[in-house]
Amino acid sequence: MTTMAARDATMFWLSRRTTNDVFLLYSFAETDTATDELRAFVAARAARIPDLRIRLQEIPGDLGYPRWVPAEFTSQQFVHHRPDGLSWHALLADLGELLGTGVVATEYPWRIHVFRAVRAAPRSAEPVVVVVLQLSHALADGTRAAAIARALFGMAVDDAVVHSTPGAPVDNSAYHPVGPARTPTHPVDSCGQPCGWISRRVDPRVLGVLRFPAQLATTVWRGRAAYLAQRELADRTAAGEVPAAATGFAPCALNPAAAVVDHTVRMLVVDVDDLRIPGKTVTVVALTAISRALTDYLAQRGERPERLGTAVPMALPAPSAARNNYRGLSIDLHINEPDLRIRANLIADELAVRRERALHPLFSAQDRVGEVVPAVLAVRDVDRADLDNVPATLDGNTVVSSVYRGPGDLAFAGAPVLFTGGFPALGSVMHLTHGVHGIGETVTLSVHSDSRVVPDPDRYLQLLAESLDAVVAAHR
Repeated sequence: MTTMAARDATMFWLSRRTTNDVFLLYSFAETDTATDELRAFVAARAARIPDLRIRLQEIPGDLGYPRWVPAEFTSQQFVHHRPDGLSWHALLADLGELLGTGVVATEYPWRIHVFRAVRAAPRSAEPVVVVVLQLSHALADGTRAAAIARALFGMAVDDAVVHSTPGAPVDNSAYHPVGPARTPTHPVDSCGQPCGWISRRVDPRVLGVLRFPAQLATTVWRGRAAYLAQRELADRTAAGEVPAAATGFAPCALNPAAAVVDHTVRMLVVDVDDLRIPGKTVTVVALTAISRALTDYLAQRGERPERLGTAVPMALPAPSAARNNYRGLSIDLHINEPDLRIRANLIADELAVRRERALHPLFSAQDRVGEVVPAVLAVRDVDRADLDNVPATLDGNTVVSSVYRGPGDLAFAGAPVLFTGGFPALGSVMHLTHGVHGIGETVTLSVHSDSRVVPDPDRYLQLLAESLDAVVAAHR
């Protein structure tokens, strides 16, 4: 057993209040393999992947952080939908319903949804198999989730989950090295304490009570260090040694103070060669296209915001005990710059500056405080967090998650992969999110929206496609 890292526990506690699961879609060529054999394939592969052989165990009274404990694959983790087949449009409707669900991580933190004989899907004149891998956010962030999927569907079988090398907002214009990352021989808990025979034999509530004084003292000590680091960061920022913090963005029609009504999905699948622009990453090209599509869509609805921004998750390069190892960047989309070449340059510069600030070592002091806060206090903060009201300023009016999921050498029981997609979660603040996911020679721009803010998703997808063409054309 291994005690969860504090950040992963926070993701689990948040899941009790809002839907935040990670969903990865993979489209494969259809296969003659029987569905029961596909289920057996998943079970056999999962048995060799450490991340898929665990579940979460809570500590009564939240007197300690939850634990990861061994778990076997169960039949409920393989769900075969629509046995008679369906159209791509019907699949998107079903997917929208799935995105409103969440796994119960104490029973199993992942499951796989299989749709066979999907007709009229992108990239194929023949029916396809669409697989949706659903994971608790406590189990994995976007980068780790892609690594789990690669281990599940990779051609080679390995005992370890394969993790792609993390970095800045992912550059889909080039391949990145991939290597195995094995589970530590001696697991440690969130405070770096070995999980040995004591944690197995002593009531975890007792351990939580015994650790509380030391955790509280460490929290105070690290809190002081974080305060000093914050002051130093402010001084260095004022001196021009560190980029200034982002200023935030005012809420707009994309950010109503209301619960999500429903989940709608659309996907635009393109060849990566059609997006290649010298000196620009696919992420920058996509952000520039999204900036234009958003302004055009809002203008057609009678709204013209002065500024628009997006939150972009960035994988952190330093190894971490947490499965969620990323930091959010607040990126100005520079919608007031009409020249798309210049706008793309401004967005690229913005990404570089935000990344430079986010990776400054002084930020790690605040992270170290969160690692040792007693569980009973941490869960109280999550339970009291205001998730119902929209703040005066936001890190972004939308979210854009960009992950390159590796070469196109994945297969489902021998059937080759065609493309992949992903759908950042919606919430009380974010009612429209975007995914930019590449595999092999394809890139998919996914749109996850609430009909409250995007009542005509096909129109928005059309604007996004037109904007993508306009950005590429402006550079040629």
